[in-house]
Amino acid sequence: MNRQTMNHLPSRLVICFALALLCTTSWNTIAAPKNVILIIGDGFDDQHVTMGRNYLTGMSGTLILDGLPFRGAVQVETLSASGEPEYVADSANTATAIATGRITSVGRVGTDIADEDLPTIAERAIGAGLRVGLVTTSSITDATPASFLAHVSSRSCEGPEEILGSTYYGLPQPVCPQDAKQNNGPGSIIEQLFSSKAHILFGGGQKFLNQIMASGESIRSLAEKNGFRVITDRDELSEIQTDQAIIGLFDTENLEVKWRGSDGRRAAPTETSWLHSLSDFLGEATPPEIMECEPNPAFAATPELASMTATALRHLSASNESGFFLMVESASIDKQSHKRNPCGSLGEIAQLEEVLAVSLEFAGQHNDTLVMVTADHAQAAQILPEPSHYSDYPVPIYSPGHTARVRTREGSVMRINYATNNGFSEEHTGANVPLFANLSDPKLLKPFMKQRDLYHAMMTFLGLNSGDNELKD
Repeated sequence: MNRQTMNHLPSRLVICFALALLCTTSWNTIAAPKNVILIIGDGFDDQHVTMGRNYLTGMSGTLILDGLPFRGAVQVETLSASGEPEYVADSANTATAIATGRITSVGRVGTDIADEDLPTIAERAIGAGLRVGLVTTSSITDATPASFLAHVSSRSCEGPEEILGSTYYGLPQPVCPQDAKQNNGPGSIIEQLFSSKAHILFGGGQKFLNQIMASGESIRSLAEKNGFRVITDRDELSEIQTDQAIIGLFDTENLEVKWRGSDGRRAAPTETSWLHSLSDFLGEATPPEIMECEPNPAFAATPELASMTATALRHLSASNESGFFLMVESASIDKQSHKRNPCGSLGEIAQLEEVLAVSLEFAGQHNDTLVMVTADHAQAAQILPEPSHYSDYPVPIYSPGHTARVRTREGSVMRINYATNNGFSEEHTGANVPLFANLSDPKLLKPFMKQRDLYHAMMTFLGLNSGDNELKD
């Protein structure tokens, strides 16, 4: 419309036209902040998804997960130290792949197999002015949260004491002398987390607060010097100011789980009669008694994962025009599967569902929010027939592993088996893992992806440059 035409319009219409033009221009130039909520169920493979569905909603029920518009499968990739393919991963290398878009080897946190640091999505988000939060039911120094903001050659280098030597079940753990502060390195995982510009760090790990660094100061003083308020009581979650950067550590190491088996029971080996020791074809086999899932008394003082997530979302979004990246981990799906404790895992799956409900409610009020749910790797638990399909054979047939028979809420019994080894801890398995999302944009998410593709999808959504984390086949 030219000036001459404008001069012939009624003045009221000219004003309305100008206001409409101004509003159109404003909406086109001021974009809403974009947010990513990445929910990781540690070990949350399809067996665990199905376990959760069977127990929480019944065989024919649906989880909140099942209602999301996108579902796909994600291939887990792992390299050996020399660069050869390996087919079973751990949380360190898989979280690193999600956080950086690069494949690495078991145990590495934010580094490649040549021990070069890999920039993470959380670091790139902070560099672009976005807020970042990490929330977990593990220690905040555990492999999954650590991989988003730290860089060490081994996940065992959690604190300034551990970086130079520690043990796990009596076995010496890898050390990271090149990463130690006294050797001019970036420091242990806790030192790097507490030196970051993250806005929220929630989980366990109180035992690190009083560790002393090479400088002579404590980890707590490092956090406070870098502007964090440190809290250790769940009641303080409702008292903190939204403009503060917060570290919340609510247990010595990992947080307590919400549920346990009857009287603390876990899966157990099948009992066999003495006659069976003479021959595989003789004697009897008696499976463990049925158990119920019950509240874990030790959980009483523990903040729920959904509560920590809601607090994180409130703080990350308050007066924030730039957006945020939030990683939430339900860590003990995996940790309890290692311990052959199905009720512990089921309670963590229930917590993941509660987190998803909170996240979707937030996304419903903030349209430019991508919510993704995935796992880092598969785990040991399997759902087996109850009773065995071969139970009528005239010889004793049973699993050589540990078995739990769990009474579900719909009254049936779900048999869960653990049989990856005969030792004290079950092992991860090598299957692909699921991916769920609240958006089904084919430019971002495809039915089959590699784990490192998730990094690029999130970076693209947030409008961040992947930089030197090049996507390669």
